[in-house]
Amino acid sequence: MSIRHGLLALLERGQMYGYQLRASFEESTGSTWPLNIGQVYTTLNRLERDGLVRSLPEHEGGQRPYEITDAGRADLALWFVTPISRTDRPRDELSIKLALALTTPGVDVRAVVQTQRSATMRTLQELTRLKYTSDRPEDLPWRLVLDAMMFQAEAEVRWLDHCETSLVRHRPATPTTRTGSPPEVVDRADEEAHR
Repeated sequence: MSIRHGLLALLERGQMYGYQLRASFEESTGSTWPLNIGQVYTTLNRLERDGLVRSLPEHEGGQRPYEITDAGRADLALWFVTPISRTDRPRDELSIKLALALTTPGVDVRAVVQTQRSATMRTLQELTRLKYTSDRPEDLPWRLVLDAMMFQAEAEVRWLDHCETSLVRHRPATPTTRTGSPPEVVDRADEEAHR
């Protein structure tokens, strides 16, 4: 999710200043994506520059509220009806890490997979515990975010299982001798049969 559209969605509820937006964003996502207040104000400045929000006069306490503009509403409406493309998502660091582990000498790829599986299982257990801490109707957005995170963790565990199975089946390229020919392969079972 883009912070840009997250802030626009929150401003659709009504005027807010930066700290309110940060708190509302974190509350809406169950604090699964903490925002730095600097990100909020940087994004607000860009939204204002693009004509999607406007700043209002400061309150007595020095806070400057923002409100969404008609152009912001149109941009937000378009975002809600546009499917998220897999190419729009950030790169998957884990798949890149495993691909590099396979091609980096001295890396125990099975240990990398097992370490990640253990961490993902702990995360899945924690998410499951969190999910059942509240069943109030107003917590539905938060529970849906947790559900998505749980499904992603479950999918990651399944993928790691697949990786491990693939590693068992994987036969590295046969090393060659200095002459360029592969070394002689000795079949121990065949050797025993001739004794």
